[in-house]
Amino acid sequence: MKSHQPYFYKFIESISKELAYLARELEFSIYLSPRTMLTHSRTFVEAILKQVIQEERLDFYPNMTLKDCIDLLDEKGYLIPEIRDALHHVRLIGNKAAHDVRRFRYSESLLSWEAIYIIVKWYVEVYGPVEMVVPEYQDPAYRNETHDMAEIQEKLKILEKLLTETLQGKSEPAEEEETETIGPPIPEHDLPGFTTIRKITHQDKEIEVPYFLRDAFLLPQRFDKSERFLIKLGAEQQARIMSELPNNIEGLHKHVKRYNERNDENFFEELLVYIEEEKVRRKLAIERPGELFFFYKAAHIVVTEELSKIPLTTAEFPGSPSLFRQLTDDQIFTVGQLPRELVILAKYENVGIGTVEKLFEQLKEKQGKTMVSI
Repeated sequence: MKSHQPYFYKFIESISKELAYLARELEFSIYLSPRTMLTHSRTFVEAILKQVIQEERLDFYPNMTLKDCIDLLDEKGYLIPEIRDALHHVRLIGNKAAHDVRRFRYSESLLSWEAIYIIVKWYVEVYGPVEMVVPEYQDPAYRNETHDMAEIQEKLKILEKLLTETLQGKSEPAEEEETETIGPPIPEHDLPGFTTIRKITHQDKEIEVPYFLRDAFLLPQRFDKSERFLIKLGAEQQARIMSELPNNIEGLHKHVKRYNERNDENFFEELLVYIEEEKVRRKLAIERPGELFFFYKAAHIVVTEELSKIPLTTAEFPGSPSLFRQLTDDQIFTVGQLPRELVILAKYENVGIGTVEKLFEQLKEKQGKTMVSI
């Protein structure tokens, strides 16, 4: 997999991964949504100040506002004018972004980004490890990888919750025996669409659903053991798309007759496989933009121009006359016109999954060594 563009504040991960990843999401939203960046920057600098307050052993309470933190540290003489002004800049423009309906400009988010740099540099130099060097300031580059704004909002919400829990944990006296804290994972990756948007459970098992699949169409043919089950559920307006699935699928079979708990279990296991396959496909699309692929279960074929021009005839692909007749009726004449998801072809009359698999193998043979298993 190719490396992805780094983020500026990666160097503070050793101090706090929560702070570093929150800074990353702020950086990614500067050009995507200045309002979001300005609004959530307040939480970032507030978390820094609360850590300073705890380091200096000043009176701390969890519900302190950003202004409370600034005023306390200023009164105690810990802030020089440059730092105080930078803090107030982030606070005031953030308040405006949270309430004002006007359109906020890139220049405003960049000014706030500069103020954050002044604050972080002060924090690291005064309270960070002696050996840590703060890089020179640089404007954030525009990123080609597009994140949906709703996904960034979700990641910010997770990270801010983690920061709050971390600070509250630090403010409580340590117990004699440390216990492992199990909470939501820190979203480390920056691939668009991979933030966990929800979880689906069955008995004691759990599946994380990534953002890019939140409203995905659940094509019944992708689920070998559950195909008929999903078709029946779809007729009852259930389980057609991911967002229709309940958080706990135990009892899903009760929406249709003549199905039982075993069908729920089979579907859950196949849903796990489906999500993992879709993740790999998503990464492939991000890493190789503009390319066409055919997918069949856990494999794909790169569709070159030469392959796409091959006619769909029994001369080229022996053994599928019924399929090709029906494709011709639907005005599909060449390989390039086939659906990206080849299992869809199983919808045709007298065409089973075995026929589709045979066609895939023939296409793979035509393409030769350009096919990559996933």
